[in-house]
Amino acid sequence: MLLQPLHEPAADKAGVRLLLLRDDLNHPELPGNKWRKLKYNLQEARRLGHDTLLTFGGAYSNHLAAVAAAGRLTGLRTIGIVRGEELGSRPLNPTLTQARADGMELRFLDRATYRRKQEPDVEAALLQETGPAYVLPEGGSNILALPGCAELVAELAHLTEFDTLCVACGTGGTLAGLLTGLAGQREALGFAALKGADFLRADIDALTQQAVGRSYANWFLHTAYHGGGYARLSPELRRFIQEFEHRHGVLLDPIYTSKMMVGILDLLTRGYFRRGSTVVAIHTGGLQAWAGFGGSGA
Repeated sequence: MLLQPLHEPAADKAGVRLLLLRDDLNHPELPGNKWRKLKYNLQEARRLGHDTLLTFGGAYSNHLAAVAAAGRLTGLRTIGIVRGEELGSRPLNPTLTQARADGMELRFLDRATYRRKQEPDVEAALLQETGPAYVLPEGGSNILALPGCAELVAELAHLTEFDTLCVACGTGGTLAGLLTGLAGQREALGFAALKGADFLRADIDALTQQAVGRSYANWFLHTAYHGGGYARLSPELRRFIQEFEHRHGVLLDPIYTSKMMVGILDLLTRGYFRRGSTVVAIHTGGLQAWAGFGGSGA
């Protein structure tokens, strides 16, 4: 686990020690939070005797890419249900091309049915077509995802004292796991990558309730740094990513961590963090998404 100091003018002026946790380097083929979320789900799939994983995602999903790689590494069959029936008649994008190369069977579902994917009758119909499978939710966020993410807190505490832990949020599972690891101590901040993500607050509370029987008060979800929406890469955000890489030698992904860093630096200029505190930002990986945006251009 690598902790990299970020010498940013906004942090220096605010008197805050800013660190970047390079969780994107924790596994050569399953970097960042995806490996942590899959760890105990893979064990459970084996315990239940499943040889197939079935999961869901959009066309550029980091989760689909990670599950496909996990299947190749563990010998499990993988099935990816992709949002958008129309994509099945088009050339595959780089994310889906790699997923298929890793052995994932891709099935394309119309968007109306995809929105109902968690309904029992929809899931049953899919399993009727594919055969028995261990079902992972979109983004991999279920109660078994949380303990893998919680382990990050203990690993980090061995390296440094810290006051605030920051992470980008898609489905909220990583933040929920961090909260269980923090156990009500210190502060956690989530930065939503989705537009209109207020619903995630209830989802995160529900996940921690299911996992450990309680919700927490030591966290906040920032929803103003989505950059226009989930897969929107504005010229301003692209420029920010390029300048960040030039300053620190670290490439951020275009969907998650980059938006979190924009948010953290903005909060620093607003005096959000206590002077003398240590703030740790988690780089959760997701660099495969650059293939869908023509590369970083850095």
